[in-house]
Amino acid sequence: MLFPTSLVGSYPQPEWLIDRVKLSKQVPRVRVDDLWLVAPDKLEAAQDDATVLAIRDQERAGLDIISDGEQRRESYSNRFATALDGIDIENPGTVINRSGKPIPVPRVIGPIKRRHAVELRDLKVLRANTDRQIKATVPGPFTMGKQAQDDYYKDEEAVALAYAEAVNAEIKDLFAAGADVVQIDEPWMQQHPDKARQYGLKALDRALDGVTGTVAVHLCFGYAAVVHDKPSGYSFLSELEGSKAQQVSIEAAQPKLDLKALRELPSKTIILGVIDLADKAVETPQVVADRIRRALAHIPADRVVVAPDCGMKYLPRAVAFGKMNAMAEGAAVVRRELAGK
Repeated sequence: MLFPTSLVGSYPQPEWLIDRVKLSKQVPRVRVDDLWLVAPDKLEAAQDDATVLAIRDQERAGLDIISDGEQRRESYSNRFATALDGIDIENPGTVINRSGKPIPVPRVIGPIKRRHAVELRDLKVLRANTDRQIKATVPGPFTMGKQAQDDYYKDEEAVALAYAEAVNAEIKDLFAAGADVVQIDEPWMQQHPDKARQYGLKALDRALDGVTGTVAVHLCFGYAAVVHDKPSGYSFLSELEGSKAQQVSIEAAQPKLDLKALRELPSKTIILGVIDLADKAVETPQVVADRIRRALAHIPADRVVVAPDCGMKYLPRAVAFGKMNAMAEGAAVVRRELAGK
């Protein structure tokens, strides 16, 4: 089917599950347990319930590839990054974030190793609750390395490669459990393009060594709730043409991306961001269709997956649902147009 639709990963968590006001002020890198509004002994069951709600919303909106909405996560990266050996989360370190502010981050104090599968149960709950194709998301090794204070390796490339080994094992487990697509989130490649060229691609390919399923890499300029002024072009994108990933996820709607950049990825399927997450107004299907049509001037229709710019977790739930629905309807409009030619 042309223009399959999917979330980038996250969907807003319910008000009864997480303190959304407190969450709106941060993108946690370490664990922030006091965000959760449910008692620890009931939290997993509550997260399961929220996951089923997220799945049903995606199905009702008409999405083709379903995620778990990342309902168990305080951020896209910290659930996985803080579950590894070699990481001190009780005594965090500090790095400068994408907005230029110091933030607490995991501190690397020993060899980074995955002690157990982190997201495997999440994937199994997702697989058991939908008959549609499913997608899992994992943080990328380059981004996790940039979101940590290294007090052990003293070598940022070595840190990224160690994270890559952990990600590699996780991805293989996710595909074995039934994932159709696994997405690696690497937004900090855009923030640090020189370092990404120096060793980021090497770490990415290490994470994909021996992986046989469909892998997407997500690049963005940061959550719309956090980063307001975005460039109209990527500082790091064409380099992914040489990576092992089959799909590249980009944000195009809010930054009004110059879509000529898509020509720099001639072998990749593009997960095209067509939903502006900075705008609380719900797009019409016609606006979405027009954003898809613009991309078709640069890449063929059979290499386009339709998605929001980034994760939707900071949007009000009603707005997120409306935008998903418009996204599915807009994709259907262009699909019908091409079928009629």
